[in-house]
Amino acid sequence: MEWKNELKILFWITFFFLLAYFMPLENLRFQEAVEATLDLTRWYAREHVILCLLPAFFIAGVIAVFVSQGSVLKYFGAQAKKWVAYTVAAVSGTILAVCSCTILPLFSSIHQRGAGLGPAIAFLYSGPAINILAIILTANILGFEMGVARVIGAVTFSVIIGLTMSLIYRKEEKEKAKEQMNFVMPEEKRPLWQTAFHFFTLVLILVFANWGKPDTDSGILFWIWVSKWQITSFFGLLLVYSLIRILKITWWWVLAGAVLTALSALLTDNPIIPMIVGIASVSTMTLLDGGENKEWTLSSWGFTKQIMPLLALGVIVAGFLLGSTHDGTQIAGIIPETWISGLVGGNSLFANFFASIVGAFMYFATLTEVPILQGLLGAGMGKGPALALLLAGPSLSLPNMLVIRSVIGTQKTLVYVCLVVVMATITGMIYGGIF
Repeated sequence: MEWKNELKILFWITFFFLLAYFMPLENLRFQEAVEATLDLTRWYAREHVILCLLPAFFIAGVIAVFVSQGSVLKYFGAQAKKWVAYTVAAVSGTILAVCSCTILPLFSSIHQRGAGLGPAIAFLYSGPAINILAIILTANILGFEMGVARVIGAVTFSVIIGLTMSLIYRKEEKEKAKEQMNFVMPEEKRPLWQTAFHFFTLVLILVFANWGKPDTDSGILFWIWVSKWQITSFFGLLLVYSLIRILKITWWWVLAGAVLTALSALLTDNPIIPMIVGIASVSTMTLLDGGENKEWTLSSWGFTKQIMPLLALGVIVAGFLLGSTHDGTQIAGIIPETWISGLVGGNSLFANFFASIVGAFMYFATLTEVPILQGLLGAGMGKGPALALLLAGPSLSLPNMLVIRSVIGTQKTLVYVCLVVVMATITGMIYGGIF
């Protein structure tokens, strides 16, 4: 077996040598693709990791440590009533308002706690797909009928894909159900409302800290955007209450952390700084407190170690292949965007299938898919392929796939991706035929 290991080492040394040797640095397309890779990676690090992913890791830690396994099994387990499990999973996105990467630690957490494959997959798809902000933006910019079609398609997708995955792997699910039948529900360590209060406080901090600017300068959505940091601060105060009263952390530790966070917010206009200070404060006090609170932070760190490297790799590859599109910036990847826009015109089977594939592999931050599609529609993209991309894109991406594979394995990931692509293609053709 040693010679196989040596051959593997030789292969990778040769691969990277040839890659460096034949790198076409003088090629303008290659230079632009490298620029797109670096631009997307920098933007992702600045705008997405600290404000979005780190809070999501702490929310996943809450599920893993504070939410009892019995509670997860009650709503998502193999023995749970299907209509309850799939209803809860299908509407979760209206609360979470997350993207295809932020949903991953939450999905991993409920999967580890024993959730059935079907409800867990429905939750994985619905989280980014039924983002209420994205639905409103879709209806406003791309048309009311597109917004309605996106809602119906996303809810239907999450349930059908979950049920199909459960049916395909029914043997494994039956074995899981047998194991869970003998599971003795442990006594709750604290009232359910306290755990729910702590959980939803963190969720609302995540939601409002990442609230995007709407397309109009009036209305409730614009007012929320203008006041997002005041609203986030309010929920920060609720978190202070939760840490003291619910988690029983020494009160002066919590107040010291809150004061440091508030001071950092007053001394800088960059919201990332107080978020870092706040996360560092919570991490320090929970680790020092020990017990279940320490376990919460260690669990969050475990999700970070599992997910972050794969996400980073996925963002780099996606940027190189498909380019960087965000905040008005458009830098092409190695695959020319003219190829993409030229292949998604009309309402043919190929156009819808190609749009689904591009959407599945391309990374969309929350809400960015709408302006991107607006540009593609202006360039001649058909309405059917546009919906197909909307239904496949926000819930899947190359970084997302790499992490899903580490949680449920290669085969199940391929089945899940294929189901999303096929259903998006069919739905796009039906929609394109009607409109």
